Amino acid sequence: MASFNIGGLNASSRRRSVHSRNATVERRNLITVCRFSIKTLIDRSCFETIDDSSPEFNNFAAILEQILSHRLKGQITWFGYESPRSFWDYIKVACRKVSHNCICSIENMENVSSSRAKGRAWIRVALMEKHLSEYISTALRDFKTTRRFYEDGAIVLGEEANMLAGMLLGLNAIDFSFCLKGEGLDGNYPAVIDFTPYLKFTQSSDSISSDEEELRTLGSSGSESSTPENIGPPFNMDENSWYNKCKRVEQKYRLTLEQKGYLEELVRLRETQLSESISQKKLLRQKVEAMDLAHKMEKEQLEYIIVELQDQLKSFHSLDQLSADVSLSQTSLDPSHLEDGDGKQDGMNLLSEGKEDTPSLLGLCGSLTSVASYKSLTSLKSSEYLASPTTDMTSPGLTPSGVDLYKEDL
Repeated sequence: MASFNIGGLNASSRRRSVHSRNATVERRNLITVCRFSIKTLIDRSCFETIDDSSPEFNNFAAILEQILSHRLKGQITWFGYESPRSFWDYIKVACRKVSHNCICSIENMENVSSSRAKGRAWIRVALMEKHLSEYISTALRDFKTTRRFYEDGAIVLGEEANMLAGMLLGLNAIDFSFCLKGEGLDGNYPAVIDFTPYLKFTQSSDSISSDEEELRTLGSSGSESSTPENIGPPFNMDENSWYNKCKRVEQKYRLTLEQKGYLEELVRLRETQLSESISQKKLLRQKVEAMDLAHKMEKEQLEYIIVELQDQLKSFHSLDQLSADVSLSQTSLDPSHLEDGDGKQDGMNLLSEGKEDTPSLLGLCGSLTSVASYKSLTSLKSSEYLASPTTDMTSPGLTPSGVDLYKEDL
């Protein structure tokens, strides 16, 4: 009994390991083929427009449909039965958060009725809008919804999902053109992947020698008269195959030659742009040097002007002091020793002697006669008609009445 239980445990563990291995291989195969199909699409878009008739696009659409349908849960009905579900049911729920999405427009399409056809139409519209990577990234970020629609081991639940979103980003560089009424939207038939464009087998030297031995054996057994000397080379190629091979080599050579010419033209363009940038740099450097020299000269001129203004300000203060001294000296003089007009002439002479012949100070200083000197001059004017006290006192015939008469005459 114990041995039976041990055998059952080993069988169950073996089944689980085989199941996990198959799921891992399936995920890896789909992601690898998807990467190859995207590369072929990008290469083909350089030569022609991608539309529904392109085999590269049809293969890519089938691969993407298989990835989004990998381990998709069915829909449980009221009677407990599980009905099949399309990946469009998951996309229309998980991608509603995408701004300006096309889900409502696809739902309202008249010629598309089945869920699988709507999913195929969504792939084409998203590619034309260049938002397919954005749709997939938004759907994968909604992990709760993704978990609700897919079983364990699905590609969208594994680490390969992030790789898928990154690979689809390269398709934004392609301009697609699709007709949403074509046969590609028929949802009655499942998508089939063509793996032959991505298969490559290289024989080693051992396998070639074994093929030669097999051909010799077949040739010797086919006819008794045949000998190994009469057998030709093992891999005889007819003229058509050689012609096709030469044509492919010639096409590759022409493509390489065109790329070489394009690169040479691009290099010449870059060299021209580099020489122009160097000349512009020299001109800008000369302009900067000229501006620096002009700035230095202007700075020196401003410094010289500041020094000159400081000197003129000092001379202006000295003239103010001189005018104040002259006014004080005029007020201190005795009016008897001043004749008519002599005092004014002396004051003006003193002012003219103290004043410098600087034309730049005429506008700044104005009249150098101060208020005190002006008052002294007015006092001199008022005393012109007064008699000298010495003469009045020394005249013998002067009496108080005579003084009164003299005042009346004044």
